[in-house]
Amino acid sequence: MGFSLTGTHVVFFIASVIIASAVSGVFIAVIDGVMTSFSERGKIIEENLDTNFIIINDPDNIPTSGSFYVFYIKNIGSRKVATTNETFNLFIDGEIVVTENFNFSDTSIKPEEVTNLLIDNSEILAGDHTLRAVGPQDIVDEFIFSI
Repeated sequence: MGFSLTGTHVVFFIASVIIASAVSGVFIAVIDGVMTSFSERGKIIEENLDTNFIIINDPDNIPTSGSFYVFYIKNIGSRKVATTNETFNLFIDGEIVVTENFNFSDTSIKPEEVTNLLIDNSEILAGDHTLRAVGPQDIVDEFIFSI
């Protein structure tokens, strides 16, 4: 004796519920992965938007301190900016300044604070120049000046 028509319907119904549960589980896992990815990327974008700095010197009057030219870096973002040779890269007229030839007066600056960027005089000759500072999260500022 075989199953009745009702018994067959019950078996197919239970099988379809199991398959639907498995498919919905896969969809939930995929959606959770996408949401986690969006959340992480959102945090990175938020950090980039909250981190910013600007060089605020008078372009025609760059001060000196001993054998260094002094540039003023102001934090105009809402997060603290780490100011070290490891977190910043400097370029003068497209040429990288080696880390031994520049330093900062502070290791970090809070929002609205200013720190001194000291660049060795040997890196800059007389004339017009462009200083490009690349900081944390690849935040960039360019400053055109004359010595």
